[in-house]
Amino acid sequence: MYRPILSVAALLVTVAATPPAAEDPYLWLEEIQGERALTQVKEWNAETEGVLAKMPRYEDYRQRAKAILDDEQQIAAPEDVLGDRVTNLWRDAKNPRGLWRIASLDTYVGGKPEWRVLIDVDALGKKEGKSWVWHGADCLAPDYTRCLVSLSPGGTDADVVREFDITTGQFVDGGFTIPEAKTNVDWVDENSLLVVTDYGPESLTTSGYGRIAKLWKRGTPLSEAVTVMEGAKTDVSVSPFSVMGDDKRWTFLNKGETFWTGELWLYQGPGKLIQTPLPEDADFRDVFDGRLIASLNSPLTAGSETLPAGAIVAYSLADIAAGRPAAPELVMAPSESQAIEEVAASDNVLWVKALDDVSGKLFALTLGEDGSWNRAPVSLEPNMTVHLLDAAGEADLAFATVEGMLNPPALYAVKAGATPRVVQALPAKFDASQFTVEQRFATSKDGTRIPYFLVRKKGVDGAVPALIHAYGGFRAAQTPTYLTQQPYRAGPLGLFWVEEGNAYVLANIRGGGEYGPRWHEAALLENRQRSFDDLHAVAEHLVSTGVSPKGKIAISGRSNGGVLVGAAVNQRPDLYGAVISGSPLGDMKRYHKLLAGASWVGEYGDPDNPEQWAFISKYSPYQNIEKGVGYPPVFFYSSTLDDRVHPGHARKMAARLEEYGNPVYFHEYMEGGHSVGADHAEDAKRAALLTAFLNRVLVEGEK
Repeated sequence: MYRPILSVAALLVTVAATPPAAEDPYLWLEEIQGERALTQVKEWNAETEGVLAKMPRYEDYRQRAKAILDDEQQIAAPEDVLGDRVTNLWRDAKNPRGLWRIASLDTYVGGKPEWRVLIDVDALGKKEGKSWVWHGADCLAPDYTRCLVSLSPGGTDADVVREFDITTGQFVDGGFTIPEAKTNVDWVDENSLLVVTDYGPESLTTSGYGRIAKLWKRGTPLSEAVTVMEGAKTDVSVSPFSVMGDDKRWTFLNKGETFWTGELWLYQGPGKLIQTPLPEDADFRDVFDGRLIASLNSPLTAGSETLPAGAIVAYSLADIAAGRPAAPELVMAPSESQAIEEVAASDNVLWVKALDDVSGKLFALTLGEDGSWNRAPVSLEPNMTVHLLDAAGEADLAFATVEGMLNPPALYAVKAGATPRVVQALPAKFDASQFTVEQRFATSKDGTRIPYFLVRKKGVDGAVPALIHAYGGFRAAQTPTYLTQQPYRAGPLGLFWVEEGNAYVLANIRGGGEYGPRWHEAALLENRQRSFDDLHAVAEHLVSTGVSPKGKIAISGRSNGGVLVGAAVNQRPDLYGAVISGSPLGDMKRYHKLLAGASWVGEYGDPDNPEQWAFISKYSPYQNIEKGVGYPPVFFYSSTLDDRVHPGHARKMAARLEEYGNPVYFHEYMEGGHSVGADHAEDAKRAALLTAFLNRVLVEGEK
């Protein structure tokens, strides 16, 4: 909506006229809980709701979205497989924050799990007067009776960690407890932990994560824990983790030097750290048959052979543990059209999920007697999105979901050489026969073919408004999901949009991981413009093929996608008619100084480096908003408690656009963290607001 420029100008009176404020008059909006900033946020929220909640179908959208999200017919996905048991977090209308529960593996695979509730998160929050949000549990193998439960106040990345006993179903009286912080913790044994947390001044990296790993013994104060590894302040983080393999727990410490590079160390006790031979940009995947399994992000020379980027490789753990040289062996190399995304090990099978032209495929890998790797495809529905969730060790089972934009999710239990067994299949939540979905390819500025998925209603003639969702960063592939679950928690927005005769598009632009490391690196650092060019190419392809008219295309992106849509609309305000920007980065001059921003310098570059600011400055959304340019309406949504991407980015973008007389919609939730909504009620409200926004702007032509 338009707001009087005078009201924004009045807000420019700053408390202190410091030199930075003279350069950026909206720095006060970076004060997350500042009274003045929150007053402005509440004003924006009220204005947005005042317009959109009055739209004719808003309440219908909200209620329907809530019913869809709360539907008890949902996949009870395994959160963890704990030996012969499975845990799950269940959320519905009665339990918006969730029930953490456990069932036997046999009853779960049989499709009739006998659940026992371990923690009722809603009841716990009410009892303790806390707005707890579940952030998972780490249970000590191989018995899996003691767990470290992580609970976040309001959904931030910071957690409180508390020891829980699955046998008694209670928190352990006097057990391990770690105060609220961005903590990384792992079991060493039942009486000791490796803890990376906020130990006070100088214990955090510039990214705000812990850099010191300490061994903490039961019965002693955390202040007496002994340091076992210390990263540099300029590192991103240090994190411990353990993996079961061959009836042994292997414990590792990862020292992340940048977002994409680091060192992996094998921990064998105090003073016994052995650096593994993993290349600094390789990714640890699992442990299998005495081997450390990893994926390569750059080619690796092994003797006379060069192993390609994107390949899965293995190293002998016995050699690593003994301090002997460990040479990599090739496990699986993707084809030109493939990207290996997910890996999980059971006792005798290494399960690998790959993308092939953005469609999911699952493979079962086994070792032959001669040491060769045998690969067999798993028979799942073609041209679908597949997610490898977990594997059950002794049972040699893998759990995978299969879904498409028009196909509701189904959960399968997969055993090598056997027909996949349906554990749970959801009924359709809409009539898919009224829609069509197809994969198309646009040609970007440099000639690269960019895939995208298009959903439309059958019988719709002529060009219609379109919504394009994209991300384009951090190796994160965007794969089609059921229309009731648009990516990044916008709920059933996609379904509502196409039901009313419009087009919905999921774009697979560069910067993501759709075709492996090369797809990501193509838009890294100084090449970021390629992701924007790819988005423009998809939009222009919709116009040239008669799907949508120019100026009637909305673009949607969240987090890194906020950089994408911000830069894209600055560059082509003529092409787009509306923008949805969720939890966005916007001020790329200061992003590395705000919350976790410093950890992403490996993705975007360092604005304090003049050579790198030279290319960042060309697209930074905040700095490239120009006075006198008519931008299409932008809807910003975010969370006050987002402690990953600073809410100041969205606030400042909104203020600058408003100052220059452009229509802005804004909604900031008080809780929810980076995922924004803390429960289904907030997710449903957001879906309704966004649908109303698109209808108002693109369909009705209002600003």
